[in-house]
Amino acid sequence: MSPAAASSTAPGAGTSARLAVRKTYKLFIGGAFPRSESGRTYLVDGDNVALASRKDARDAVTAARKAQPKWAAATAYNRGQVLYRVAEMLEARRAEFAAVGVPAAEVDAAVDRWVWYAGWSDKITQVHGSANPVAGPYFNISAPEPTGVVAVVAPASFLGLVSVVAPAIVTGNTVVVLAGAPQAAITLAEVLATSDVPGGVVNLLTGDPAETAPWLASHDDVNGLDLTGVSDTALATELERTAAGSLKRVRRPAGTEIDFFADPGVKAMTAFLEIKTVWHTKGF
Repeated sequence: MSPAAASSTAPGAGTSARLAVRKTYKLFIGGAFPRSESGRTYLVDGDNVALASRKDARDAVTAARKAQPKWAAATAYNRGQVLYRVAEMLEARRAEFAAVGVPAAEVDAAVDRWVWYAGWSDKITQVHGSANPVAGPYFNISAPEPTGVVAVVAPASFLGLVSVVAPAIVTGNTVVVLAGAPQAAITLAEVLATSDVPGGVVNLLTGDPAETAPWLASHDDVNGLDLTGVSDTALATELERTAAGSLKRVRRPAGTEIDFFADPGVKAMTAFLEIKTVWHTKGF
């Protein structure tokens, strides 16, 4: 066979007869991309998306719990560097988000939001902590610490997703996220996987929040619950009630529609911080 004939029959040479490789959007748990253990998928705009099960939710909580102590023990400066690296990688992969329907303005705002929270990493303790005046020869210091593992029901917008994930992890928490926009969320997971985010710090589940969120709300190893993406009032109330059984810290924004392009302030960061107050005698 001549070289010309060989090249015409090479893989990919006849593009008109080629079938494109169809992407399956898997879960993101512990830094890996597994399929749902149930094998279930559902269609979103013609794409196959994994439908997370209760077992997937438990696996994600296990991964988040395993990663949390080391992530919390990292220096605030280091966590800021990691978030900034996410912004760098997101900026470099803008076209991938456009391909799944995320507007360019939203991608720009999401990049800026990662940078903004990266800058807060070594400042939130100074702003939210305090040295308290006491009667006696003691230092009395209140310092914020991460709540632990936070389950997040994310909004449907990509910027909304970033706006609930970034503030939770910058302070040392790890998260299990029920994604509202599955293709954009798993594309973000691919960014996280190629950044410096340790496996298990962010875990993303796709599927029906009404099916999966109750298991996270009742899970004893979940310390906080963010209901920003829950639009069903009855479901939000039920999740709050379920979370109360294990004394979870719950964030449920007011019912008005949130403008994620607005200045986010520090409330999203302080929502999942605990205050530890210590006493120490003064030296002479």
